[in-house]
Order: sequence, then structure tokens, then C-alpha cells
Amino acid sequence: MKKYFILSGIAIVALVFANCNSAKKATATAPPKSTYGTNVSTIMMNYCSPCHIPAQGGNKKPFDNFANVKTDIDEIIRRVEMNPNERGFMPFKKPAKLSDSTIAVFKQWKADGLME
Repeated sequence: MKKYFILSGIAIVALVFANCNSAKKATATAPPKSTYGTNVSTIMMNYCSPCHIPAQGGNKKPFDNFANVKTDIDEIIRRVEMNPNERGFMPFKKPAKLSDSTIAVFKQWKADGLME
């Protein structure tokens, strides 16, 4: 009887160790990083036109390209976070503030390294 318990114990330990290998561990994949072309450019076209889009008749600083938006991202974030009654609020012609999720796209793009 004693041999039966010892053999059973060894069999259980062997099964546990057989199922413990690194190949079966779940690998966490990082979410894709934000890019200007994928995430930011559509927001710029939707909310910053026509004023900042020269092709649409805008006469303000152009934000229709990666370089200009990248250069001014801190100012863009600052101004879209303002309240509509504050001087400098953007988007100027829109009656309400951008949604938090839209503003978060700008912040995430900056945190991800301002990739094109």
C-alpha cells in the first residue's frame, strides 16, 4: 500500500512538471503605436478645417501635414483642452469641446513618440 501512495505521488508530480513549460505561457503583445497617418490626420481634417487646412481655404497655420502638427502638438493639446469660453479655445468654430477620447488620441500619439 505504501508503494502505491509513493508511485501515485511521483505520477502526480511528473504530470505537474510535464505541463509546466515556457512554450505554453501566454505572450502579451503590445498594442500598436499611434501614428499621424492612422490616428491623428483624420482628426485634424475633421476638426481643424477649414481654418488650418489651406486646400479648404484656410489662412491660419497649416495643420495639413505631419511636420507642422508634430512641431505644435503641445500647443494643440493645450488649446483643445481649454473650455469654450476661454480665449484661445480650439476648435474655434465648434460650439463644444472635443471629446476626451479625441483629445486622448493626441496625447497617446505624443506618448508613442510622434510617429508618422
